[in-house]
Order: sequence, then structure tokens, then C-alpha cells
Amino acid sequence: MIKKFLTCGVVGWCLEIIFTAACTMKKHDIRLKGNTSLWMFPIYGMAVLLQPLSRLLKDKPLLLRGSVYTVCIFVTEFITGRLLQKKHACPWDYSEAPLNIDGVIRLDYAPCWFGTGLLYEYILNTMH
Repeated sequence: MIKKFLTCGVVGWCLEIIFTAACTMKKHDIRLKGNTSLWMFPIYGMAVLLQPLSRLLKDKPLLLRGSVYTVCIFVTEFITGRLLQKKHACPWDYSEAPLNIDGVIRLDYAPCWFGTGLLYEYILNTMH
């Protein structure tokens, strides 16, 4: 389980760096500088908890599985975001974005979390 936790943490970090770098293209910044936070490693590492759920969902349609993972990720993002906000340590602030909830969730990120959940499902179920 530790190996899978570490893998999920590293994968999450990499995805976040790629995503934030890609977002700089909107500002025509060709340096493509991505970023993340040390706080994100254990948060992404918690994706290991999706594996037991993925076993329950293994015969279900892709749309259902991805939707369930999206909800799980939103719940995790909300709880960890609120806890980190209380300590003034939350590395993300969506309060200016449309479709945000308490500045810690962006509903328009649902497609990203859908894909991320399915990616974690694949990674976790193919690791030994």
C-alpha cells in the first residue's frame, strides 16, 4: 500500500505540474512553468483509497466509474482544502473562479477529475 500511496502522490504532482504549465499558455507564457505544493503529495497519495472502490465498480460502465471517482475527488478536495484554509496553508484559491464552492472546489474541473480518477484506477489495478 505504501508503494501505491507514493505512486499516486508522484502521479498527482506530475499531473498538476503539467496542468498548471499548460494553463500558462492562455497568457502566452511560452516558459510553461508549472507548479505544485508539498501539501499536495499526501492529498494525491490518498488516491490509493480509490482501489477498494474500483474493485466494487469493476463491472460497471466507464461513465459511472468516472463519475463516482469525480465525486470522491471533489469530497477529498473540499475537506482537505477547508482544513488547510483553517491553517492558512491552502495552496489553491478558486474564490475568483466561476463555479467554485468555498474557494476550494471548481465544478468546471469535473472532466479533469473524471479522467484523473480513471487514470488512478488503471494505475492502481495494474500495480503489483
